[in-house]
Amino acid sequence: MKRLYALRGAVCSENTKEDILKNVGDMCRSLFSLNDVKAEDLVSIQFTMTNELNAMNPCYALRHSDTGIDTSKVALFSSPELEIVGMLRKCIRVMVTLYMEENSQLKMVYMNGAEVLRPDFVKK
Repeated sequence: MKRLYALRGAVCSENTKEDILKNVGDMCRSLFSLNDVKAEDLVSIQFTMTNELNAMNPCYALRHSDTGIDTSKVALFSSPELEIVGMLRKCIRVMVTLYMEENSQLKMVYMNGAEVLRPDFVKK
């Protein structure tokens, strides 16, 4: 039996189209692969970005990345990250809402400097 879950991830990026495209693709490919995500189980994907990242929308980056699965029919949304004193800069975060088998062991992905956000999810 499947139930609704949310996968989380984050990646730091430079503010270039090439870097955002690469980093969003790498993060999502890793998240999808580690969790054996299937396109038909995806409900929606939401991104946030810190305000200094404005060279490319992460939804566009996802649609133009080879993540191993078809995301063309998935609802995508992006918004600015809330500005907080001391926050991690140049960061793209993602929340993937999807159906997975009940009692699935979720694997989150934090990479390219974003590991400091959730060191408890980073492989030792």
